[in-house]
Amino acid sequence: MKAIFSVLACASAAASGVSAQTIAEINGHRFLSPYAGQNVTNVEGVVTAKGPSGIWLRSLVPTRDERVSDGIYVYGSALAKNKSISTGDVIAIDGEVSEYRSSVDYLPLTEITFPKVRAVLGHNHTFAPIVLGKERSPPTKLLSGLDAGDVFGVPNNRSLISAVNPVLNPRSYGLDFWESLVGEYVTVKNPRAVGRPNQYGDTWVVGTWHTSGDNKRTGLTLSDKDGNPEAILITDPLDGTNNRKDAKLGDRFEDVTGVVTQAFGFYQIQPLTKLTVISSREPAIAGPTKLVSDGKCSGITVGGYNIENFAPSDKAHVAAIASHIVDYLRVPDLLAVQEVQDDNGEKDDGTVSSDLTLSALADAIAALSNGTVKYNFTYIAPVDGTNGGAPGANIRNAYLYRPEVLQLQGGNDAVRGDAVTANEVLRGPALKYNPGLIDPNNDAWIDSRKPLVAAWELVGKGKGGKDDKNHGHGNDHDQKKGETLFTVNVHFASKGGSTSLHGDARPPVNGAVTQRLAQGKVAGSFVARILARDPDARVLAIGDFNEFAFAAPVEAFARASGLRDLDEVAGIPASERYSYLYDSNSQELDHAFVSKKLAKGARFEHLHVNTWLSYDDRTSDHDPSVAKFDIC
Repeated sequence: MKAIFSVLACASAAASGVSAQTIAEINGHRFLSPYAGQNVTNVEGVVTAKGPSGIWLRSLVPTRDERVSDGIYVYGSALAKNKSISTGDVIAIDGEVSEYRSSVDYLPLTEITFPKVRAVLGHNHTFAPIVLGKERSPPTKLLSGLDAGDVFGVPNNRSLISAVNPVLNPRSYGLDFWESLVGEYVTVKNPRAVGRPNQYGDTWVVGTWHTSGDNKRTGLTLSDKDGNPEAILITDPLDGTNNRKDAKLGDRFEDVTGVVTQAFGFYQIQPLTKLTVISSREPAIAGPTKLVSDGKCSGITVGGYNIENFAPSDKAHVAAIASHIVDYLRVPDLLAVQEVQDDNGEKDDGTVSSDLTLSALADAIAALSNGTVKYNFTYIAPVDGTNGGAPGANIRNAYLYRPEVLQLQGGNDAVRGDAVTANEVLRGPALKYNPGLIDPNNDAWIDSRKPLVAAWELVGKGKGGKDDKNHGHGNDHDQKKGETLFTVNVHFASKGGSTSLHGDARPPVNGAVTQRLAQGKVAGSFVARILARDPDARVLAIGDFNEFAFAAPVEAFARASGLRDLDEVAGIPASERYSYLYDSNSQELDHAFVSKKLAKGARFEHLHVNTWLSYDDRTSDHDPSVAKFDIC
């Protein structure tokens, strides 16, 4: 080895006719290079990897500063295609330092562009990867010091990393940790998938390092102020192979070795070769709910499900959703659904009715249940083009209900509202329109779904009326009439327009958060009016809030309404509260909130019939949920 270093030293001296910059000096200890936009000369390093558009170098003399990366990307397709340069070669180059990004929303990548090889200083130089989880481990809660302790805080987009360019603190902040390794050659031991692959096969993983928010499926569940910075994205293999696209949450892979980079808004590792799955979790899909209706007031079941752009023309989707309702939700008495399209789907011709759409679902359920379950449905058609979602589809919220168990309060005398008239809470309490919309002309609902509020009562023997066989024989639940159940079916504004958790804006932009905040206050205030009439009213708000329970819009709804989070009421562990899988995070966008009276004895389950599956195998992007209540 002494002889090799002696030769390298002599060659280096010959190549260094001008002053040299080290890779560590170029990277510096901040996000942006102090040499950005400047020419650098005689930069020496060993080639650790080659890609289609460039190569990666590592300094021969490592820095002892954990804030500073010893690796760097050298952009240049001619250099990448130069077959005379191989991994293990030690070279000296000149070039220009660039901070590259393809969007202003992303963090830039420090790289050397316009490279010119000054000298090849040696061959077959050995180098070893940094083993993550052993030599370096990421933080597990905070992403950036510029988030002021809350990556989900409001207001967001208060500062930009590219403008502040803070000194890196890799022991405290996830983005700083990954930035301190950009350009480096690393290994992830025993990686597991914490997300599903996207359409390119890019897959989020964690390795053997400490993690937080671990759920039973071995994913990472978002929690208050914790964006799970310990996850890293595995992207395009450098050898031209392709990662598989059918991997699933919880899959285990062979060890991954590659280079750390930043692209398309995320820190990531480009592996030397494709991901190889060595095991998958069992069972492949969650089982059916244990919450089955009693058919009487002591045990009424209610489901919630965003059925993702549900249109009657997509017969396979209709059948799959119906199968979920029959086999996994076990045909609840009442079902609040979201993203119900109009009768001709995304054809934009002024159609607003969903009778055919919902009939298709009800008929499919009846067929799968051998005719034993025949749902009725109710909804309010929107004004054409005012509810957001897919153009022409006029998505809306709707209810399906089992008419042998429940009916709208007032039965045939119930007056249904319309798309432009605000519902009112009358003495009783009762609803002026049943069902009706909450303040549909409020600016909070521009291009968004208006909450569908309804009041329900039991029918038949479950109601304890003349048909009740036990009528007049004591005070058992079987003989009780049951109380009115008020429900609010919500689908708040989409998070579209949000920026990456790894992005430049801090805290990251939370798309439409201001609108959802207003929606939470408007919907919550309506619920409060019901409870002002009767503090013991049984009220359930359920649906797709498009937001986390610990984020401002949902917190505002809870404060305004006075309702309690059903996850808390039912004692569901925080790590198991998820209904959606996005990037590296298991997260809960779909919630249920209950009044104090309805909370007594309530039970609740999330059914992971979609989040556990690969992208192509899922039926919806959301998981459904089922609750069971005593409304006697």
